[in-house]
Amino acid sequence: MEKQWFTISVYSENNVGLLNRISGIFLKRHINIESLNVSKSEIENVSKFTIVVYTTEKWVRNIVGQIEKQIEVIKAFYHIDDETIYQESALFKIASNLLFDERQIQNIIKESNSQIVTVARDFFVLAKTGRKHEIDEIYEQFKPYGIMQFVRSGRISVSKDEMQISALLREFQHN
Repeated sequence: MEKQWFTISVYSENNVGLLNRISGIFLKRHINIESLNVSKSEIENVSKFTIVVYTTEKWVRNIVGQIEKQIEVIKAFYHIDDETIYQESALFKIASNLLFDERQIQNIIKESNSQIVTVARDFFVLAKTGRKHEIDEIYEQFKPYGIMQFVRSGRISVSKDEMQISALLREFQHN
């Protein structure tokens, strides 16, 4: 089986220690978590973990099965990139003088549809939201000028199809 990118969505109760147990499932299989985001979900009192891994479908199916065995986990799903709509966010801290002295910096900002968040005497902060490759591209463009600080979020993602969990919980609430 060929390796590819998978987005795993885990719906769970928000309990202490669950993140540790979930990451242990990946550790045992020597699979690196490329991106991780935890937030509240569309369902009240239910958290959503969004985990991105590069592996085979066999391994991701096995991992999702192990995650679902955790008592707090309501349901887990996996999707390939084509089945989801996803974004990442990044912040770049760059020396302020470059904004005024290097015309190319202004071009990069404009062409990448980035936003200046703040400008201080010594630095400015730029925000970029987009796909992984878009953030990687702007990073490479700024790199020769010097990046003072850089941070990127984990992937946030929604599936193109309705998540079965919504129907499952509606059914549960009516019983």
